[in-house]
Order: sequence, then structure tokens, then C-alpha cells
Amino acid sequence: MKAIILAGGKGTRLQEVVSDIPKPMAPINNVPFLEILIRQLKKNEINDIVISVGYKKDKIINFFGNRYNGLDINYCIEDIPLGTGGAIKKAIEENESDMYLVINGDTFFDISLRKLIEEHINRRNDVTIAAKKMYNSDRYGSILFENDKIVSFEEKKYYRESVINAGIYVLNRDIFDNIQDKKFSLEKDFFEKYVCEKNMGIFIFEEYFIDIGIKEDYYKAQRELVNIF
Repeated sequence: MKAIILAGGKGTRLQEVVSDIPKPMAPINNVPFLEILIRQLKKNEINDIVISVGYKKDKIINFFGNRYNGLDINYCIEDIPLGTGGAIKKAIEENESDMYLVINGDTFFDISLRKLIEEHINRRNDVTIAAKKMYNSDRYGSILFENDKIVSFEEKKYYRESVINAGIYVLNRDIFDNIQDKKFSLEKDFFEKYVCEKNMGIFIFEEYFIDIGIKEDYYKAQRELVNIF
């Protein structure tokens, strides 16, 4: 099992707060946010990591190197932005593993990654999405599902109650075998397009979740993550 962390984005909405480093390197009480994700992987005994890098990639590579805190780290370099789907596809093609755990580099979800992996295997899914219940939010789309199988992805709008994609996935190596595009969005161009063709499962967790993509939640993370790490 390899973990892929998506850390290649520019983080435009966070530029006024963190302008000289990639968004996943944004400091949380003097610790890069990316390090918090790596600590979570180590806690779950996932020791082989691929970090997908692009924007200001040297900031990440020079900080973590190829060995960090006892974990092996390799890099998948996006010479041009590939989108979330394209970045994952390239990382899979450059590495060997039957399954991959994928984590967005700007979200933290304090779940048992091992439990998510076990559920993916037991249910024989093509992809399993870790999900979170949200209330009174208009920042995220919503997932519709039946018997733990995803049937559709709804657009962003205000929901009094919804189940959102929390940015952590387990997927099989062959998931993109029929995708010829090198650049595409995992969420829009794959999940939404192939939801009826692929066996997409959902596993809902109630644990703490934070997305640092906007400055308000970045400041919120400064206050709250200190209690977890």
C-alpha cells in the first residue's frame, strides 16, 4: 500500500495569507500542514509515500527529502498542472502497488486510514471515498448513496445537511486504465462521469475535519489542530 499526497496546487484562495510557499506547506503553529498529514500516515503504519508536487516543488522536496521521520518518500513531479486526476494517474504509472491511499494536501480528516482500507477491500470497491456529514454549508457538493454505494454527486449549494467528499480515497491500480487524458479532474471528470460505471463506495466518519483552502479555515486550523498534534 502506497499513499499519494496531492501537493501540487498553487492554492490561489490562500495566496494573501501564504504567498511564497505551496499551500500544503502552510505553517500550522510552526509545523507545515503537510507534515501533519505525514504524521497521520505514520500513525496508521503507512510508511511508503509519494508526494505529487508542482508549484514551488523545491520547497517541499528540500524540506522532506527522500526519508523523513522514518518514512520513505518519493516524488511525482508535475511539469505542468495535471489536475487532481492527472496527478494521481501519473503517480500510479510511476509506482508499483495494487492499491493506493490518496490524500488531498489541504485537508485533514482525523480518521483511521487502516479502517478505510479494510472497508475498501472487504466491499471490493473500485474506489472508496471517506466522507463527512456537514450541516448548514454551501462550500461543498453533496454525495448521494444507497447501501454504501455512491449513485451521484450533487453540485455545490447550500445544504442544511449533506455528506461531503472529505478528500481521502482508496483506489485500485487499474482505476484509470481506460482514461487516455493526462490532465483531468478526479472529482469532475472521473467521479461524476463514471459513477454509474465504476463501483464507488462511501464510508462515513464522524471524526474531526478541516480544509485549509480558505483563510478563515486556515486560521481555524491554527487554533484547533494544536489539540490533536
